[in-house]
Amino acid sequence: MKRKKNKEGIEESKYRLIQLFKKHPKTGFTYKSVCKRIGMKGPAKPKVVGMMNALEKEGVIYRTKGNRFFLVRKKGEEERPQDKDQIVTGIVDLTAKGSAYIVTDDIAEDVFVPQRSLGRAFDGDEVSVRIVPKRRTKVEGEVVEVLKRRQSEFVGIMDISKKHAFFIPDKTGITVHFFIPKEKLGKAKNGDKVIVKIVDWPEHVKSPYGSIIRVLGKPGENEVEMVSILVENGFDMEFPKKVLAQAQALSMDIPNKVIAERNDYRAHPTFTIDPLTAKDFDDALSIFKKENGNWEVGVHIADVTHYIIPDSKLDREAYFRATSVYLVDRVAPMFPEKISNGICSLRPHEDKLTFSALFEINPEGEVLSVDFCRAVIHSDRRFTYEEAQEVIETGEGDFVEEIQALNHLAGILRKKKFAEGAITFDKPETKFVLDETGHPIDVYIKERKDAHLLVEDFMLLANKAVAQYFTNWKDGKKKAPGIYRVHDSPNMEKLEQFGELVRKFGHKLHLGTPKMIAESLNKLLKKVKGKPEQSMVETLAVRSMAKAIYTTENIGHYGLAFEDYTHFTSPIRRYPDVLVHRQLQAMLDGKPDVDRDGIEEKLQHSSIQEKNAARAERESVKYKQVEYLADRLGEEYEGVISGVQRYGIFVELDGNGCEGLLRTEGLGREKFIYDEDRFALIGMSSGLKYQLGDKVKVIIAATNLETRTIDFELAVEREKSKRK
Repeated sequence: MKRKKNKEGIEESKYRLIQLFKKHPKTGFTYKSVCKRIGMKGPAKPKVVGMMNALEKEGVIYRTKGNRFFLVRKKGEEERPQDKDQIVTGIVDLTAKGSAYIVTDDIAEDVFVPQRSLGRAFDGDEVSVRIVPKRRTKVEGEVVEVLKRRQSEFVGIMDISKKHAFFIPDKTGITVHFFIPKEKLGKAKNGDKVIVKIVDWPEHVKSPYGSIIRVLGKPGENEVEMVSILVENGFDMEFPKKVLAQAQALSMDIPNKVIAERNDYRAHPTFTIDPLTAKDFDDALSIFKKENGNWEVGVHIADVTHYIIPDSKLDREAYFRATSVYLVDRVAPMFPEKISNGICSLRPHEDKLTFSALFEINPEGEVLSVDFCRAVIHSDRRFTYEEAQEVIETGEGDFVEEIQALNHLAGILRKKKFAEGAITFDKPETKFVLDETGHPIDVYIKERKDAHLLVEDFMLLANKAVAQYFTNWKDGKKKAPGIYRVHDSPNMEKLEQFGELVRKFGHKLHLGTPKMIAESLNKLLKKVKGKPEQSMVETLAVRSMAKAIYTTENIGHYGLAFEDYTHFTSPIRRYPDVLVHRQLQAMLDGKPDVDRDGIEEKLQHSSIQEKNAARAERESVKYKQVEYLADRLGEEYEGVISGVQRYGIFVELDGNGCEGLLRTEGLGREKFIYDEDRFALIGMSSGLKYQLGDKVKVIIAATNLETRTIDFELAVEREKSKRK
């Protein structure tokens, strides 16, 4: 019976394999990509290899010299790709200009695809791409087929006439309009902003067919635009009813039996330190002095996995979202509010379940030991960052001894981190003061002080300790995958370009070993602080770095100078932290999850969603900046030139970080030429120069909430003084 079951399983897999090739006749698959497609993991992989080899012998598929397999076509069908043709699969990463890079694991470099060769692919789609003859220094390709759409729902404006109805997507890079049949219009009216689902795109038809699933309202309204930003990036405020029902069924009470099974830290001085508006308290700190004179510091993290069962509706929804999204005026949480702001939030004066990291640290700041355990805590006080900072600065207030001790130890940890090569990226954060309707009445640059750094340093300590446990864990000969947050070494070509740019402003960047680069970057960032070019240098420095991602392959974290690093401290708002909690407990129990491929797939999804969330958050900030300046048309501001293009200069305003465009025609009557090497626009007759990092005075000329753009005019005083 067992043999028959295996045979049936193989036949079913073989059928799925053949259907995969038939569905994607133009795509060349590797063994690895086939395994991913049909869901064969771990020990099942050799079966896939065997089946593909068998299908090759049967003449169903054929192999190219590059070890890619294609469907064999019948006589009269389109010719087979030649061996010289190379087809790779990857994810579309659209640029601002409309072209794209295909991020792929199949070859060493990402593949550049010009806009004309993108076919029907949108940003974030998984596609197969044919490599074309090399042009210049880039690997270039053309999209052969869209394998999987990143999103099926889009936000845009309805254009309805008597004869037809079309949907115009808001998203840049989507140049086609969707045809909406009259019976799919619902209650939408001409000019409404709506959410449309793509339902079909027949061959040889220019426009995809769509169906309206939700009418948002009129463009430019705050509620409409905020929801639009979320949906455009793959998120929503609303949860499915079954997910909400599962959350509501959870009890706020903690049974005595559960408490009895845990370490009880309710008597230890414990508190949270968070932003004023925070409601989801992931982490708390405790500290007390041991009899030997050392400190025991507890980093207590909300025990989300106690409540969230793997593969439950709550778990699947959290995985799909992968992160909470923090817009200016709202949060789209990863878990329903009862969990994120209630059951799991470490609110003051309530018993709460945690997964805790306990550190013994001597007065000199040396970490002597760490233990992990499931615990129960009772937060004595909820501090805002401002309240904790006042305790640090004045030496007075609640838990003054504990906060001062934590601040002292955090300072030692921070100093050691930078001595080992960590980079000080401290890009200012734009914050808003909103009225009761959500309208911005003030905008300012948030300053990070010791209270912020204190919390950050102990979260880093806990994250690092968990990652080290993953790396060192072994049970006899058995090894299990850890879950890491990694940051690759910077791209030397990008760093050289960055070094060339800052040299034009009188600064030097020394390139050598990774540690030398980090030290030089830190000196540079410290040197530009308070100077006109500060924002520009900080922004370009970040862009020259690799992007941090989640993976099971530990290559270390370059920016933090840690050999091992993960995310353990925010399971309410980050799904990788949920996975880390589960794997850590499984290792502590000696029964780790060994499905590396399954974990890796979830981490890749989380990295993509993290990127989407960051984009949504930036767009909400931009919207509120436009809304803020819309009330200040005609007012004059000082700013710094943050970008230079042929068509004009971008200016970032001092004090609030709002950025807008001053077009070339607004610089005066003469013609300006674009000097790409010097990042400048130069007047042909006067020699008047507008260069990256220059200070300028501008007037708010126009704003557009729908396009989220700000237009400036040059303040007359500066132009006159320059021309004298």
